[in-house]
Amino acid sequence: MESIQLILVILVTALGSLVAGYFIRKNIAEGKIASAEVQAKKILEEAEKDAEGKKREAIVMAKEEVLKLRNEMEKEIRDRRNELQRLERRLLQKEETLDRKMDSIEKKEESLSRKEVEIENSKAELNNVLQRQLAELERISGLSSEEARQILLNDIEKDLQHDMALMIKDYENRAKEEAEKRARDIISSAIQRCAADHVAEATVAVIPLPNDEMKGRIIGREGRNIRAFETLTGIDLIIDDTPEAVILSGFDPIRREVARLALERLISDGRIHPARIEEMVEKAQKDVEVQIREAGEQATFETGVHGLHPELVKLLGRLKFRTSYGQNVLKHSIEVCHLAGLMAAELGIDVKLAKRAGLLHDIGKAVDHEVEGPHVAIGVNLCQKYKESPEVIHAIAAHHGDEEPKTIEAVLVQAADAISAARPGARRETLESYIKRLQKLEEIASDFEGVDKSFAIQAGREIRIMVKPDKVDDLAAVRLVRDIAKRIENELDYPGQIKVVIIRETRHVEYAK
Repeated sequence: MESIQLILVILVTALGSLVAGYFIRKNIAEGKIASAEVQAKKILEEAEKDAEGKKREAIVMAKEEVLKLRNEMEKEIRDRRNELQRLERRLLQKEETLDRKMDSIEKKEESLSRKEVEIENSKAELNNVLQRQLAELERISGLSSEEARQILLNDIEKDLQHDMALMIKDYENRAKEEAEKRARDIISSAIQRCAADHVAEATVAVIPLPNDEMKGRIIGREGRNIRAFETLTGIDLIIDDTPEAVILSGFDPIRREVARLALERLISDGRIHPARIEEMVEKAQKDVEVQIREAGEQATFETGVHGLHPELVKLLGRLKFRTSYGQNVLKHSIEVCHLAGLMAAELGIDVKLAKRAGLLHDIGKAVDHEVEGPHVAIGVNLCQKYKESPEVIHAIAAHHGDEEPKTIEAVLVQAADAISAARPGARRETLESYIKRLQKLEEIASDFEGVDKSFAIQAGREIRIMVKPDKVDDLAAVRLVRDIAKRIENELDYPGQIKVVIIRETRHVEYAK
């Protein structure tokens, strides 16, 4: 019972403590809430005060910024207004200036109009005066204006011809003074530095025999040996009364050389019959081909011209057996090569190009008996076929005047060719063609009006012309010598050059009695 009471007391006490604790806690919480609310109100009041202050401050700053912007805008407006006023004043000044200028121009136009009217009046008056003067001049002179004009033109033409002749003579003298010395130095230097063979080779082969009995062996039984030889070589074998010698005659120099070698070997061997002849001719052909190739290679080595097509080298070697007026064409080509190179070196131009063109300039003569056409055209075609340069081809085409030389190298090849062909002993010419050329030369000179006599001298390399002094004066002689030279160039073919000299002589004779 006591324990139950004790438990009840404890429960009542605990319940009371709980109730008391609840009320105490409630009072404490309410106090804290009230304190917090007061604190919150204070914070809100302070925040409102701060916000109001910042608002007023922002309003003040905005007003100040607006005021500042307004002041700047007003200043800018004032500046622009001042600038506009200044521009307006300038425009007004320019307008006034333009008005003054327009007034001045109008006054000048009026003045010019008056002067133009005055000039027109003066021109009309001058025309009238000129017409009256012309009529008076025609009446006094008895000539119409057209006749007078024609007379005046004739006088002017005579004066111009006189002045032109004087100018031609002056230019020729100056050109000769400047060019002759330089050209003479270059050519003489080239000739002196180039040593060439002056001996012309024979074009008919004469084969010596050990005795006259060999002639019979060469002819063979019923002429079978000589027929076989001529058939295989294409060369005529002439056996006549000449002691201990036979003659080989043929158009083709290479065939003639083959025949010469074969016949010499047959004579040396002593066995002469058709089979042996065929064997020797075949060997001689191979030997001549070797000689041709070696001659071409030697020519390129001697001249220093390299890079030629092998076929061109072979054609160069064929020129060893080709002659022109008795001059060996290969030696002539080598000589032209050296001369052109020396002159090119003196002038400071392409030496290799000049030498190459000089060496190949007569390459067409290697096959001109096999191909139709002049050797110049044949040479051009060959060089085009074997891819030579256009400059070399042009020099070949122009070296005989078939084309107008367009490069200095072409002119040098032309000059070197003339020098090599025209030097003493270089070429032979038949008497008949030589006489015909001299006669034609004198005939050309005699055809011109005012020529009295003409004489071809120095083997046709100079012609001297005597003119009639009463028909040809000194200035007309200048024109006449040029015309004769041009006609000779157009109508005659000749190696080298021909000097044309006109001699005008006036003689006054009186006898003392």
